[in-house]
Amino acid sequence: MDAHYAIETEGLEKIYRSRFRGRQIRAVSDLTLRVPEGVKFGLLGANGAGKTTFVKMLLSAVHPTAGRAALFGRNAGEPESRRPVGYLPENHRFPTYFTGAGMLNFYGALSGMAAVERGKRIPELLAVVGLSDWGDVRIKKYSKGMLQRLGLAQALLHRPRLLVLDEPTDGVDPLGRRQIRDTLNSLLDTGVTIFINSHLLSEVEVFCDRVAIIHKGRLALEGRIRDLVAGRGYKLVAVQATDEVRRAVSVVTASATLESDRLETQMSDRGELNRVIDILRQSGALIESVTATVSTLEDVFIRTTQGETAIAPPQATEVMA
Repeated sequence: MDAHYAIETEGLEKIYRSRFRGRQIRAVSDLTLRVPEGVKFGLLGANGAGKTTFVKMLLSAVHPTAGRAALFGRNAGEPESRRPVGYLPENHRFPTYFTGAGMLNFYGALSGMAAVERGKRIPELLAVVGLSDWGDVRIKKYSKGMLQRLGLAQALLHRPRLLVLDEPTDGVDPLGRRQIRDTLNSLLDTGVTIFINSHLLSEVEVFCDRVAIIHKGRLALEGRIRDLVAGRGYKLVAVQATDEVRRAVSVVTASATLESDRLETQMSDRGELNRVIDILRQSGALIESVTATVSTLEDVFIRTTQGETAIAPPQATEVMA
């Protein structure tokens, strides 16, 4: 596999076998994905879609049933492949009797960092995540947002080339989410690849360059966010409309509502818009406004997972920087 990719999988699959009637549960199915170095990449999916299982296979916490996974070109099953990886799991737990600095020192020692290096690195990281004044305070006094930032410092401790973050802002207030985003953005000049597993679509849309959507264990969609949300539409509002007009408009677009004499409708392209305008002019209704609209990542996600975007057959999906 290619060392130019921070993450590369080919036909990755995980099947869990239940003891009940020998039932099989396919958590991830034939998932092929390539993520080059230096990008901000989001992995999206509903609860139970297979996101966490996918991440665990990357980190060899779960062994795949079939397929291959590599980190920087090295087989993910090899311990050395994980040395350049920093990981922040969802719902992480730190011993509350540690201070923030003490916890980082403990984890640094576990990873083999020399004491001199830890002594220099820990104050740097506490400053980066905004916890300089809390390094000597016991973790039991930390808020949720502070715990997430401390977890991020732990993931960054050994200067990783790849950050794998599982729901990094879940349960964090808006200010804390902004601080975490700012911290992550400050790392980009160092060439770190940031891979976020999340169901918080608004956060991913604000932060990431590219996303992949997993649906029922399969790769359903992947691409640059700006391309995925680029599909434009139009919202039209008209007055002095009748139910007969609404029915005529509904032939063109299914999204047409009438309240009193006020008609609101949504068109997907200019062709639909012009046909609706012709109907309204012929009926004598008055057009009040026409507004261009842009899809959000949430719109794209819902269309994809509800079947409006077909799930393509598994194939090599190359993510370009």
